Amino acid sequence: MTTPRDLLIVALDAETGRPAEQGDLSLALAGAEIIDLLAVGAVGLDGEHIVPGPQPAPADRLLDEAAASLVREAPYESLDDWLWRRGHGLSAAYRAALEAEGQLVRERRRANPFRAGQPVLVDSPARRRATDRWTADEPVLAALSEAAGIRGERTGDAPEVTDDVATVLAAVNDALLELETVRQRRAIDEAAFDNIWRGGGG
Repeated sequence: MTTPRDLLIVALDAETGRPAEQGDLSLALAGAEIIDLLAVGAVGLDGEHIVPGPQPAPADRLLDEAAASLVREAPYESLDDWLWRRGHGLSAAYRAALEAEGQLVRERRRANPFRAGQPVLVDSPARRRATDRWTADEPVLAALSEAAGIRGERTGDAPEVTDDVATVLAAVNDALLELETVRQRRAIDEAAFDNIWRGGGG
């Protein structure tokens, strides 16, 4: 399994995490992909730019897709650009992968057995591995979970990670702050429109 998959499992597991906004989760998943690619030497960082390395052996389809989509010519893609480009709809892609593999199933509703209910995780080695990383407070998974809002802020010291991983985590946090700013601006605009609409007697 991979860090993105572990992150999604933790996000979906009612016993561990809290529900995350899909946009937040997608950005965190894109960051998790880069962290895993760093770990296998498939990418390096030049400042905040992603420098591709050798294409890794396809241990995971989505991670292989991530490696294949890297910009391989200078000037290389920035972490910020990667998070927004790769993160678009990424949580849905990982959920679909878990469903296709039978790790995420939709419960049948008693009232209407022909209509599928909410997707639930099955008991599997992948789920146990993700839960073990979560329980052990593994630094990377803990930091990504905190950033995505799956867990509360830690009260101790910052997680001990490599400089490159710290750079990725900082980029994820910056992107999430930017996303939250966009949400707040949109909410203000919608509230202003509603006031105008009501004020005009519409």
